[in-house]
Parts: sequence; C-alpha cells; structure tokens
Amino acid sequence: MFEFKGGIQLYLAILLKALQQLGMNVSYHVFLKHDTCASPDASFSRDTRFDCSGTWSLPLRTFIFATKILGYGLGRHPNLVISGHLNFTPVAYWLKCIIGVPYWVIVYGIDAWNIERQNLKVALAHAERILSISNYTRARLLKEQNLDPNKILLLPCTFDLNRFKISPKPQHLLNYYGLTANQPIILTVARLDRTKRYKGYIQILKALPEIRRQIPQVHYILVGKGSDRARIEQLITNLNLQDCVTLTGFVPDEELCDHYNLCDVFAMPSKGEGFGIVYLEALACGKPTIGGNQDGAIDALCQGELGVLVDPDNIGEITQTIIQIVQGIYPHPLIYQPEVLRQKVIDTYGFERFKQTLAELLQTTELGVQ
Repeated sequence: MFEFKGGIQLYLAILLKALQQLGMNVSYHVFLKHDTCASPDASFSRDTRFDCSGTWSLPLRTFIFATKILGYGLGRHPNLVISGHLNFTPVAYWLKCIIGVPYWVIVYGIDAWNIERQNLKVALAHAERILSISNYTRARLLKEQNLDPNKILLLPCTFDLNRFKISPKPQHLLNYYGLTANQPIILTVARLDRTKRYKGYIQILKALPEIRRQIPQVHYILVGKGSDRARIEQLITNLNLQDCVTLTGFVPDEELCDHYNLCDVFAMPSKGEGFGIVYLEALACGKPTIGGNQDGAIDALCQGELGVLVDPDNIGEITQTIIQIVQGIYPHPLIYQPEVLRQKVIDTYGFERFKQTLAELLQTTELGVQ
C-alpha cells in the first residue's frame, strides 16, 4: 500500500480512507504482506494500526503474514474481516470456521477470472459479500463460479479529483520531450511488465506506422516501467519508430496529471483490465479516451458513453479510431467536450459517490465498536 503504487494498492488505500470518513466508531487493524511500514500515510486515522510483513524474506513472508492474521483474529475476534485480495481469503475462511467471524472479499480482474484453486473457490463461496470493482468481473464470476448473485455487489474504482484537472499542455514537458504544442500526442500509462502485455501498448506501437503515415507529426508517449521494456524497445526499432515514441520510465504520482494534459488522446486498448483507474484519471483531465471492449474498461468508460471502446485485437480498428479522434472527426461529440467529460466522470466515479456506495453496502452490516 505504501511502497508500490499499482491499481489494487491505490484502490485499497482509498477504501480505507473512505471507511474512516464515514464516521463509524470503529478501529482498524490493517495487515500488509509486502510493506515494511517504514512510513505509513499520516492521513489515516489514529485508530488504524498497520502490521507489516515486508521485512521477512519472500519464502517465509506468506506464512508469517497468514499466521499474524490468524493469531490476531483468534485473540481479538474482529467484527468483520475485509480481504483485500482473493489470495488472502483462505485465512478469513479459517477464522469464520473457527470463531464465526464474517468476511468480505474484494475482486478486481484476472485475479478472479478462471479460478482453479479449490481453496479459493471454497473461501469465495463462504464470504458474506464479494465486492467487485466492475460489472465485467461480476459477470465473469457468475458465469464461471457457482455463486449467489445477491452477494456479489459493485464498488467501482474512484480517483482523486483534486490531483487530476484540466490544464493546457505543460510547456516544461513539451521542452523536456522535445515536442511542440501543436504536435498530436497519444498517451498510455501502464506497468510495462511481461505479465501486463494485455494492456494494449504493443497494439498501439503496431498501429503507429499507419497513424504516422496519415498524421506525420504524431508522437506516442508510454509512461511506466517494468520487465517488458527491452521487448518494447526492440519492437520500436523493428518498426523504425525511434523518432516518434518516448518511453518515459517511472513517473512520480505528482507528475502524472501533467502527462495526461500533455496528450490529445489517451489510449489503452487492453483486454485484461479489471477496471482501469487510469481511464478515470484521463477523463478527469478532459481527454478523449480509448479502452478495450473485452474487459473492465467497458465499466470505466460507461459502455462507451464516456469514451471509445475498440476491439483490442484489431489493429486496423485501433489505428483508424486514433486517427479520427486526433483529426477531430470521430462521431462521438462528448469526447471533444473536456469540462463535460470531467464532470460526468466525477458524478459517476468521484470519491463522494464511492463513499456513498460504501455506506450503503455497510448499512446492513453490524460492525460494533472494535
């Protein structure tokens, strides 16, 4: 939660802050598997205790992490356990079996698709509630697992509207990347990990030769770091795209908004995304946004109302969609209205809506005071 910033980590941090802002007389004990807790976020309530297992070696970490949770649960009898990942649910299930503690589990994307491990299936089936970040993941769970549809509820992702705002293209970034204000810029923000190739950045690279033929000045900025970078660099060389692609590497959180505002279109035609907070961040900056039509991006873009959904396997469709958006001729007027886009994404997925939905989910749950 503190030492690595991915979508799940961000979601859980926001969830904890939302819980604390609901005004319940509740204390929280948060178990973190990989953090060392060297510098916990000071914005959390004083009634929150963090217990971290990140100082243990990887071979021992899972065992220590699970043992801590089990020991705490047996000793303190918490009113509710919220499992922040499907892989942690077996421990919650044990606590329920031994002392009757109810538990919820949060599911995101590929973690909850095509579940094969029997212990995860059992733990999932015995959860009081399953919170899904998207209708897409909920639908897949219902299709693939024998679960009660009434206990799979939606708690979609949200974003920090104070961090992501509309502004002109930042001149300092234009200078830094050697670009001009009138130059069409495509942006993707994603982890460049070998396991994240479903994000769609490879498809955009393959689309670029034709995009550049029709829009010669186009430039593609790919924000992120990871183990797939060498493969990406090789593809850029093979396609002769060295002069129209920038791999930024890691970009600090405080600089992300400027990068969104640098682009003319945000494109991540993924096919394995549970939801995609980056879509919300791009929309909050008023940017035309492209997502895939085979995953949780369908939810993030409201079935295409807030952006454009494309077949992530169809490079021709991706190519023509980007070209038309950059040329201002794509038949979806809303994507060219930045302020309206921003307000709609705030109304649909803003933090206040997230908090309201969470409060409704908790109304029928007796948490007590500990």
